[in-house]
Amino acid sequence: MNEKMNRMEFLKSLGLKGASLFAVYCAASGLSSCVNESMDPTIPPTDGGVTGNVLSLDLTTAAYSKLNTAGNYVIVSGIVIARVNATTFAAVTQVCSHEGQRKVVYNAGEFFCPAHDARFNTAGKGLNANGSRGLKTYVCLLEGNILKVTL
Repeated sequence: MNEKMNRMEFLKSLGLKGASLFAVYCAASGLSSCVNESMDPTIPPTDGGVTGNVLSLDLTTAAYSKLNTAGNYVIVSGIVIARVNATTFAAVTQVCSHEGQRKVVYNAGEFFCPAHDARFNTAGKGLNANGSRGLKTYVCLLEGNILKVTL
């Protein structure tokens, strides 16, 4: 049996009733889940140019010009794209593998999730216990001023 139980049913199964059920349900509903984020990005049609499974970013536009400087990054529809050095880019999912929070950023040459200090190298490999599951990575290719990220 693979039925999902909603939050209210779960709280009722714990024996909560009446005002206590309502109070706990309302408090729990205000919390955001730290799991269940999709590991795959969602690219709306307005983000960059998407052809098939390739996201194209024009580095001459204001939205992506930060990527012209090593050490900077942008986040595009759930993908963290970083300029590692003069010739190298790295792209990973923004969803941390530790607890599924969409908080991964790029800092000091590595990807980092501030929620629980999970750390990852530019190839997505975990650098500590909280990052041990690694991150989904994407291939980057610079063609002129266009950075292509294969999804």
